[in-house]
Amino acid sequence: MTVVYEVLSAVLILTGALLACTAAIAIVRFPDTLTRMHAATKPQVIGLILILTGTAIELRDDGQAWMLALTALFTMLTAPVIAHLLGRTAYREQSTRDGLLRIDELGDEIEHP
Repeated sequence: MTVVYEVLSAVLILTGALLACTAAIAIVRFPDTLTRMHAATKPQVIGLILILTGTAIELRDDGQAWMLALTALFTMLTAPVIAHLLGRTAYREQSTRDGLLRIDELGDEIEHP
């Protein structure tokens, strides 16, 4: 049964690393803040959670697995907040591409400098 846990752990860690790598490449390649923000939050967080899950499976007998679970929980709670603040800041500074937003819900609420 130990071999099954090790293989599962390796698959999760490698999949998470692949997602994190694609997120890093997308951050460099995407043209504006909103698309970079999308790349920084979704695959990066899922990749990190997969890596932490694979590591927790590998450390299943150790007490450190709870710290990995807390790290995953903290990441899931803070990543959407950070993405929201980055999106609002990019909108206020008008650093988005023209025509990217189909509905401008913040147009009346925020005055541009």
